[in-house]
Amino acid sequence: MDDILRFALLGLGLGALYALTAQGIVLIYRGSGVLNFAHGAIGMTAAYLQWELTANHGVPYWTALVAAVLTAGLLGVLTHLLVMRPLRRASSLARLVGTLAVFILLTAVAVKRYGDSVQLVAGKLPSGLVKIGGVTVSEDRFWLLGIAVVITPALHLLYRRTMFGLGTTAVAENQSVASALGWSSDVIAAANWGIGSALAGLTGILIVPVIGLSVNGLTTLLLSALAAALVGRFSSFPVTLAGGLAVGVVQSELTRFGTNVTGLAASVPFLVIALVLVARGQALPLRGTFLERLPALGTGRVRPVALGAVVAIALVLTGVSSPLWANAITNTLVIALIILSVVVLTGYAGQVSLAAYALAGTGAFIAGHAVADWGWPFELALPAGVLGTVPIGLLFALPAIRTRGVNLAIITLGLGTTLEVMVFQNTSLATTPGSDGIEVGKQTLFGLDISGVDHPQLYAGLVLVLFVLAALAVANVRRSRTGRRLIAVRANERAAAALGIGVRATKLYAFGLSAAIAALAGVLIGFRSTSVVFTDFASFNSITVLGLAVIGGVGYLAGPLFGATFAAGTVGASFGDLVVPGLSDWMPLIGGIILLLTLVGNQDGIARETGGQAAALIARIRPPRPKVQAPAPVEGAARRARPLPLRIENLTVRYGGVVAVDGLSFAVEPGRIVGLIGPNGAGKTSAIDAVTGFTPAASGRVLLGGEDVTSSAVHRRARAGVSRSFQSLELFEDMTVLDNLYAASDRPGPLTPVTDLVRPGSRPLPAQVLLAVREFGLDGSLDRSVGDLSYGERRLLAIARAVATSPSVLLLDEPAAGLSDDETRELARLVRRLADDWGMGVLLVEHDVDMVMSVCDQVVVLDFGRRICAGTPEEVRRDPAVRAAYLGDVASPEEAAAG
Repeated sequence: MDDILRFALLGLGLGALYALTAQGIVLIYRGSGVLNFAHGAIGMTAAYLQWELTANHGVPYWTALVAAVLTAGLLGVLTHLLVMRPLRRASSLARLVGTLAVFILLTAVAVKRYGDSVQLVAGKLPSGLVKIGGVTVSEDRFWLLGIAVVITPALHLLYRRTMFGLGTTAVAENQSVASALGWSSDVIAAANWGIGSALAGLTGILIVPVIGLSVNGLTTLLLSALAAALVGRFSSFPVTLAGGLAVGVVQSELTRFGTNVTGLAASVPFLVIALVLVARGQALPLRGTFLERLPALGTGRVRPVALGAVVAIALVLTGVSSPLWANAITNTLVIALIILSVVVLTGYAGQVSLAAYALAGTGAFIAGHAVADWGWPFELALPAGVLGTVPIGLLFALPAIRTRGVNLAIITLGLGTTLEVMVFQNTSLATTPGSDGIEVGKQTLFGLDISGVDHPQLYAGLVLVLFVLAALAVANVRRSRTGRRLIAVRANERAAAALGIGVRATKLYAFGLSAAIAALAGVLIGFRSTSVVFTDFASFNSITVLGLAVIGGVGYLAGPLFGATFAAGTVGASFGDLVVPGLSDWMPLIGGIILLLTLVGNQDGIARETGGQAAALIARIRPPRPKVQAPAPVEGAARRARPLPLRIENLTVRYGGVVAVDGLSFAVEPGRIVGLIGPNGAGKTSAIDAVTGFTPAASGRVLLGGEDVTSSAVHRRARAGVSRSFQSLELFEDMTVLDNLYAASDRPGPLTPVTDLVRPGSRPLPAQVLLAVREFGLDGSLDRSVGDLSYGERRLLAIARAVATSPSVLLLDEPAAGLSDDETRELARLVRRLADDWGMGVLLVEHDVDMVMSVCDQVVVLDFGRRICAGTPEEVRRDPAVRAAYLGDVASPEEAAAG
């Protein structure tokens, strides 16, 4: 019992420091909307500066502490002004990588100046012993707790009771309105960056006597702080304090009572992060989720002749190179392979993961044990490591089902760190107990000695061949049906699901393929020497590799090669040493600077820039490609939809205590158009969302062809025959018109994701889609980017894409919004033909009453979620309840004349 109390009290002091660090993260997030991944690095910088001033320059401790804390605050302000402010209109990925670039810069400077060893530093807080209930604890832990307990309510009052706090809250909720009221969002953000970073600096200095002074120890403090900030929802200071204290206490208790499980105590922050994020996450983004610009994508086209020539030359140069250059080539290619895994996952699928090195280490771990424990040859251990890592990659994908963006980056970083501390740092799992690796010896491939120690040129040649094969597989995926589904999910998960694309399955595939590529790189890293050393797979290296991916171009196949040249030990570093001796030692710092410049000047990376220049040059030499034209539909091609009626029975939709749709019932028969009208807020879009599965029904049923689909997932309803358009269009902006239509009409088989790696194949558009292309006048725009279309053309494409799924029932959400009168009349004609000629049932939600009355067979009127009228257009026009609720006219003309 005494041990439980003792370690709980010790944990309170550590938890107080976690909470203080988290308060700084909360401050920055509240003031600027940015999650600062450089927070731990800023605290580390302050800790080293305070130690430097005191130990090497004789500055008094408290004077040095104040100077270091102010410097940390200044770093925060500069980060906002020089990095985040230029990126304020950039994507969340770019802003995330912006803070990671600051992290890379600060850690590179610290490692260069101080190394990566741990130094013991004495603290200045009172350290006498305090006895509580028979347990003796150092007094400094209570001082740390007291500092957190004092600062937390001070921050709470500052942000609740002062004009500055109110201004911060106003800017966080709505920058435009706050600016109109005289608040400068830049000043507010800079002030919060300064205060939050100063708190990081103070915490970094105070925690050094507890955990020691080291780059790794202080930067990994980030995960514990993120766990506490997540508990407080990045907004509540008291709840964040409670979260930090809880994490500290649980960690402390596990260091005493959980020693039989390696790394369990260190995994506590991740467990908290996982539980909070998964519990609060959404399987699909909510309606109205901001759709931002994503990194540009390459085409994935490969020119076989040019590729063969380049590979042949590279193999020759590798064969005649010195051992030093052969090792540099190997290092470049294995890092490029890890970056290639990021291209698949982040570039193509839009999933931001910080676990690439953890998955690479998993591949090395499995292959290493296959050789060392089971005696497998390298040619079997390599695929075993790759395939064995895929299930681990799928495990990492599970949080992606309910989280995305920055939250997914947090949870994958936590997962990777947990894998590192529980598996890679577990010396009992090494072949030699107590060592940090697995002895695998020198390797042969089908009898050929390929040892990276004795034959580095041969090993480099093997790595080159495997990199080319992996890159070709990724290129095939990019051009395939699977690739279109990946990009559709990246662009818009809601729209992808509405077209019948399984968002979860697509994410799982991306994580699995990315894990396999990372594992391939991991095996090649581990087996280049006679021992697999797991210090090569530190989880925080994943931050660096994401930065390198952005430098090279995270959406391009050439991006990994460009990005890898800026890593230490690669061909780029070796060339640098030829020009400036010793330059390779500065590569991490140079990479961080280039990453910042890339983010500010060209977020699509070097590959986009060089590719654009090459394309311009080729365009001058070659004649322009002919425009893509849709073939003429086959005469007599079937266009009739499957005749499945849609019936809505007593449908009710609630958002908390608000009833958006109340007991709604109606039917949409094949070949009939039903209009759904009502004033703003009447529940029209909520009804469509419930019918298509985006919003769960509180009660009632949705029947398609007599089958109950009320509990079916969105993509399953789409495949069954319910398709929809969106009020906000939600087209796939990264695709051409043709690829938008392909994404809707593709129906891959169970083996397609595998066969697409080898043979992407292509098929003509189905006959019904060709008819839709001709019907909607898109046959001359198939190769155009969505962004190049006029607004009217985009509206038509949105409907044509919905039609391309071959639905039985088509739900159109305000399709005429923003169209001219002529365009609206043409749209009405097209919708009428979908019902008459194609046999589709159509549910039309539209504010243009004239269009609804002219095109619909039946009209249903909603008011406050209730059906107040249903009938023919003429019956609805004459209904007094409709005039009162929707048209604002209680008395009929005859009644008005009589009065």
